[in-house]
Amino acid sequence: MRLLQIYFWSLLLSVAVGCSKKTSPTGGTPTPPPPPPVVDANALRGAWVTTTASTALNSLADIKQTVATFKAAGMNQVFVVVYNNARTIYPSTVMQNLIGKQIKEGFEGRDPLQEMITEAHAAGMKVHAWFEYGFASSFSANGGPIVAAKPGWAGKDINGALLVKNGFDWLNAFDPEVQNFVMSLLKEVATKYDVDGIQGDDRLPAMPTTGGYDDYTVNLYKAENAGATPPADPKNAAWVQWRAKKLNQFMKRMYTELKALKPNMKVIMAPSIYPFSLTEYLQDWPTWVDSSWVDGVIPQVYRYDIAAYKTTLQQQKPYFKTRLNLYTPGVLLKSGSTLQSDAFVTEMVQANRAEGLNGEVFFFYEGVKDKINFFATQYSFIK
Repeated sequence: MRLLQIYFWSLLLSVAVGCSKKTSPTGGTPTPPPPPPVVDANALRGAWVTTTASTALNSLADIKQTVATFKAAGMNQVFVVVYNNARTIYPSTVMQNLIGKQIKEGFEGRDPLQEMITEAHAAGMKVHAWFEYGFASSFSANGGPIVAAKPGWAGKDINGALLVKNGFDWLNAFDPEVQNFVMSLLKEVATKYDVDGIQGDDRLPAMPTTGGYDDYTVNLYKAENAGATPPADPKNAAWVQWRAKKLNQFMKRMYTELKALKPNMKVIMAPSIYPFSLTEYLQDWPTWVDSSWVDGVIPQVYRYDIAAYKTTLQQQKPYFKTRLNLYTPGVLLKSGSTLQSDAFVTEMVQANRAEGLNGEVFFFYEGVKDKINFFATQYSFIK
């Protein structure tokens, strides 16, 4: 009987506890707590901020709003343009000495780079200096002020004309003077600013495969190939490899010299997908990964449907071999009038997670701003 009483009172107690768990003070069923965000603190979650089709850097107030948007979107990395179209967004001694322009027009009297660093760091985010134009000198401007100041720096195609691809005018990426100029810009930012990273893209280090027919490069090729002239076919495999190896050497120099200045600063590249990067822009970035000349690679996996995105995402994976931690996909969010749907962005992020990739970098910030409700309420919860 004693055991039966104990069992009876235990049963009543369990029922009471169960009921107390299931009912709210008003007698209804409470709403369960929301699931926690699915966030890898070590993964890159960010977006590119540029001066093209964007007002993100136009004032300190705009920068504050940009940082607040990043924070609300659940992002931890700001990839901010510092150099494009022969202009810098910071006061540059290098550009002042070269073309007489210290900073981009409209930014005089300010230092938007320092403003971004101050605001982003205060919000717990990291800032990467994005050298958007790299070895490109201008856009549809016949080489722009850099080539006007240094005509011998111009890249040349097989006809001896200025090297142009998709509207971009190019410098000769193999010319030691051009390389020293680019290195001086990189080092200027690395030494003057508390940036967390330096970032190049499909123009650094890079050059269209239609280039390399300038006098300097032709003579260098002859000297290294028993007097033979470069092949007339710009896609000749041996000719592509010879030029790509020259850019590999510059990548090694970039990494080595920047790390010597700041060992903890990241050197991250965002090239085109491979092998397109090699056959079109001489970017042999799998070699950069194999040689430990990068701290991260953000391949531009820019696609407009999920099947193509998944295929491209998976195609890039083997080039990282055992260093998958260096792989962060670049995701196209907005371009011109195109703004990807919530559903498609969700699918792309889900595809990344399925491949073991816990972060992504979006092109570009204006798309994040346009879709802030999605990013603030859904992005960090996607599995």
